[in-house]
Amino acid sequence: MNAADQAHQTSLASSAYRQALEVISAVEPRIAQATAAELADQRGSLKLIASENYASPAVLLTMGTWLSDKYAEGTVGHRFYAGCQNVDTVESIAAEHARELFGAEYAYVQPHSGIDANLVAFWSILAHRVEAPALAELGAKNVNELSDADWETLRRTLGDQRLLGMSLDAGGHLTHGFRPNISGKMFHQQQYGTDPTTGLLDYDALAAKAREFKPLILVAGYSAYPRRVNFAKVREIADEVGATLMVDMAHFSGLVAGKVFTGDEDPVPHAHVVTSTTHKSLRGPRGGIVLATEEYAPSVDRGCPMVLGGPLAHVMAAKAVAFAEARQDSFRTYAQAVADNAKSLAEGFLSRGGDLVTGGTDNHLVLLDVSRYGLTGRQAETALLDAGVVTNRNSVPADANGPWYTSGIRLGTPALTTRGFGHDEFDRTAELITMVLENTQPGTTKAGGPSKAAYVLADGIADKVKDASAEMLDKHPLYPGLELS
Repeated sequence: MNAADQAHQTSLASSAYRQALEVISAVEPRIAQATAAELADQRGSLKLIASENYASPAVLLTMGTWLSDKYAEGTVGHRFYAGCQNVDTVESIAAEHARELFGAEYAYVQPHSGIDANLVAFWSILAHRVEAPALAELGAKNVNELSDADWETLRRTLGDQRLLGMSLDAGGHLTHGFRPNISGKMFHQQQYGTDPTTGLLDYDALAAKAREFKPLILVAGYSAYPRRVNFAKVREIADEVGATLMVDMAHFSGLVAGKVFTGDEDPVPHAHVVTSTTHKSLRGPRGGIVLATEEYAPSVDRGCPMVLGGPLAHVMAAKAVAFAEARQDSFRTYAQAVADNAKSLAEGFLSRGGDLVTGGTDNHLVLLDVSRYGLTGRQAETALLDAGVVTNRNSVPADANGPWYTSGIRLGTPALTTRGFGHDEFDRTAELITMVLENTQPGTTKAGGPSKAAYVLADGIADKVKDASAEMLDKHPLYPGLELS
């Protein structure tokens, strides 16, 4: 798209948003005001949350349509409601783009979120590996044909299956078998960690754990592990113990789509089932997807009504637009910049004495241990927010402060890379974050004791960091040219 076309598109988007907010304001002005304020807040802050990004105006506008008004439970051509021909078109296009983008045999684009995608994957694997053989043995076509006694036996069998996933403090996700999460309640679960010295994934230790535990499902992927994974090795481990390999690539799917992760580091050729969100490094709408081999496709295709209700047709349409954008050459350039910028951010911390989990990064995120500053992750997170730097606290391996207060902060480069930040800006960002942390002291409780939440940020630091950030942000405006007034 040339400059003239870009300017025209920006003008159209500005007009569309202004008019949309006018329509909303006529019904509930506080919502219109909060929406406009959110844009202002995002424009004026350093957004470093690894799971956030900025979707294009085309993606955002696609969600605000009458496609939202349609129920379409079921699958393409096999709906439980009449009049779904346009939803069929939308879902087919989104699935087509997803298959082509990732080189997958099958794509299911209905999940509303990442946890929905994982639930669809879990239950699809159970249906394929456990339910289907049991039904065949009993001579039944579906569970409705079972007697109450047979169904109770099958239900207990389904609930006794084993799942092995990465532990939360090692960088795994809540949905990978964390006990308070539904995934930890569905399965007899155990977790694997990382090497206590290096923080890196130890494939030999993982293999030994898998041989001992013999899981039905081996979950790979992460939300706070700053390194790449050799999925070919993980598949070998899964095959050895007869496990289905499921990969949750929600965080790094943009790096897969952008061909930064290829070969053994691309999970799609190696996993039986792959899940992802669409709103992180993919820059799409909030939602989820499931990719699978043809073997698992029929089970995944039953996501509704197995796990999901009516699909969100307007979000599936936005997914299609985002996938189409990600198939462009410019997205590969963007994805490589995300990874390069993460290295720049990591080097910026290391050069200033920062303590990084695994000592660096080779994906899109950096995990900074803030213990050396005498802070908890929660104290660091809130002090940085005061200075206009948006991060999130995160556990580090063997975290002494637990998953609520934590000892680390997680920082990602996808969002600011979308704005055009490069090496110099990310080095400067590391400098500003270090400045905040070095000038923050732990606070006390009301009773005068040590607090894991309270903090004291030195006078003038927040304003100094905000001013320095504004210089960078002004050079890389968010949605440039888009005006609401």
